[in-house]
Amino acid sequence: MTEGLVVFVVIFAHFQVPKEHQHRVLLWGVAGALVMRALMILAGIALLNAVDWVIYVFALIVIASGVRLLIKRDEDPDLEQNRLLKLVRRFLPMTRSYDGRRFFVRRDGARCATPLLLTLILIEASDLVFALDSIPAIFGVTRDPFLIYTSNAFAVLGLRALYFAVAGMVRRFDYLDVGLSLVLILIGLKMIAEGFIEIPIWLMLSSVVGLIGGAVLLSLAKERRRSRESVA
Repeated sequence: MTEGLVVFVVIFAHFQVPKEHQHRVLLWGVAGALVMRALMILAGIALLNAVDWVIYVFALIVIASGVRLLIKRDEDPDLEQNRLLKLVRRFLPMTRSYDGRRFFVRRDGARCATPLLLTLILIEASDLVFALDSIPAIFGVTRDPFLIYTSNAFAVLGLRALYFAVAGMVRRFDYLDVGLSLVLILIGLKMIAEGFIEIPIWLMLSSVVGLIGGAVLLSLAKERRRSRESVA
């Protein structure tokens, strides 16, 4: 979730999306994310029911995602080099300026997309990447499609609801990405280990709380130390 907030902040800043129009992008982004995640969850459940060893593939995806997040935690995406962005600009006529809340406008009789549509496309593409991380991780906890979808839906809806409250604060938690990376790696290892041993739920939950809580406390401590140094 934190990584998603950071990427959304970068995308909105890159395209200089007016704040009053960001709600519209997030609303359509949520609608697309809910449909896309439902399809991915159904496909994942079908795969697991057909081939049990797919869970180990999902585990490797989760571990690789955690390692990638850990290695690239300080890097912001270079949107100008984004292949999807180049592809859309190549085949879709674009305007240089916004036209209110519109995704499409007519210019000289031709239908053109505004930068608001380009922003929405990148938001949806980013959510697809995050879903590839989060959905396999949930399969390590439960295979109930209702629980998986509702937890994803609440996460997506919560992300939109809290975006404007949290977006300005998320970069203050310097070590939160480290905590989330370690949680993903831990879940991936649990998915592999459960084929051989039973891991108590309380142990996993306490480990996750400890990692996230420790990352938050370390981040707050670093923020206080930085504030004292700036005053001095």
